[in-house]
Amino acid sequence: TREGLIRARQFGAEKATGDVLIFLDAHSEANYNWLPPLLDPIVEDYRTVVCPFVDVIDCETYEIRPQDNGARGSFDWAFNYKRLPLTKKDRENPTKPFPSPVMAGGYFAISTKWFWELGGYDDGLDIWGGEQYELSFKVWQCHGRMVDAPCSRVGHIYRCKYMPFKNAGKGDFISRNYKRVAEVWMDEYKHNLYKHRPGVGSAETGDLSKQLAVRERLKCKSFDWFMKEIAFDQDKYYPAVEPKPSASGELRNKGTNLCVDTQYKQANQRFGLRKCISDDPNSGGEQNLRITRWHDIRPEGRSVCFDASSSEDKAPVVLFDWCFSDFSHSMKGNQLFKYRVDTQMIFHPVSNQCLSVEPDGSGFVFMQKCNEESLTQKWIWQVLDEKLLDERQKAEPNEEE
Repeated sequence: TREGLIRARQFGAEKATGDVLIFLDAHSEANYNWLPPLLDPIVEDYRTVVCPFVDVIDCETYEIRPQDNGARGSFDWAFNYKRLPLTKKDRENPTKPFPSPVMAGGYFAISTKWFWELGGYDDGLDIWGGEQYELSFKVWQCHGRMVDAPCSRVGHIYRCKYMPFKNAGKGDFISRNYKRVAEVWMDEYKHNLYKHRPGVGSAETGDLSKQLAVRERLKCKSFDWFMKEIAFDQDKYYPAVEPKPSASGELRNKGTNLCVDTQYKQANQRFGLRKCISDDPNSGGEQNLRITRWHDIRPEGRSVCFDASSSEDKAPVVLFDWCFSDFSHSMKGNQLFKYRVDTQMIFHPVSNQCLSVEPDGSGFVFMQKCNEESLTQKWIWQVLDEKLLDERQKAEPNEEE
């Protein structure tokens, strides 16, 4: 019987004999002096959970690439793991552990005593998914705290190629897991999750009595307290109601009269043009795009963004599975695109080029030296709010406090 990641961790915790439990994913490598920074905050307060900084190990060269200067863990209302910027106070001492609302899930240290006071993992969660939220919420709501320790570094190796995991034969276990977490810990905020994650609201939870008893026994705080005191800027970056896009719908190329179609492609895949759905409803495809308030372009309903990483002629544009603006609104970089209403061109500041296509509409979209005379560099949005676009493009980003 496949028990999955969550119960495997629970089984390991039951067998462990130490005062502190360390959870590390198998595909990781701890760096020098990684352990003391995880233990020190726990010595001061046993109800503190400590997470290391997770660096990237290149899957081909095994080179370790350090992550940025850190960010606070969070989530959007579809329960995708996200990041919030450090506060001004956090940035004043870059080596000091800082509070984080939510852990990524794979790497952390916790007092054995505190882990079992919290009831361990919810043993009703299947395989994987949602366990990081369940543990994070109850740590904070039940009078503990969670911090990230910049001086503890652990490398994580990602797959070079996407490998879908084998079906566990348990149905939609992720929706069921998410609903268990929501029903126990999220109070009225659970409806935001149900709205943004179809299938969760109607999922069966199973027996929740053990988890509800933990919340009652520890006299845990409300989720409203968590949102206002711990994830206080969550709504600013990942609101329950997404702000109106600056432009949306079909993106029609003036030179070819065809529309950009991302065709539900995945990470690092290129895309091109197809006949516009408004011209031929039977043409299918994925042509409903939007410019977000952070000036990236993405298909409606998906967290993948247009990304151009080269300044070469006809540099490729791909879909990138991490929209940088979801993590930090100051690091849009390759994903920053500006639509110029006067010229109908889509400008990419990093490469100093414009979005273009071949004159016959074949192949993929690409970046090219801007040419106001070229119709293949002119684009028409199906819906465009010129005033809103202008306001957002003129606005200077404010430093986070």
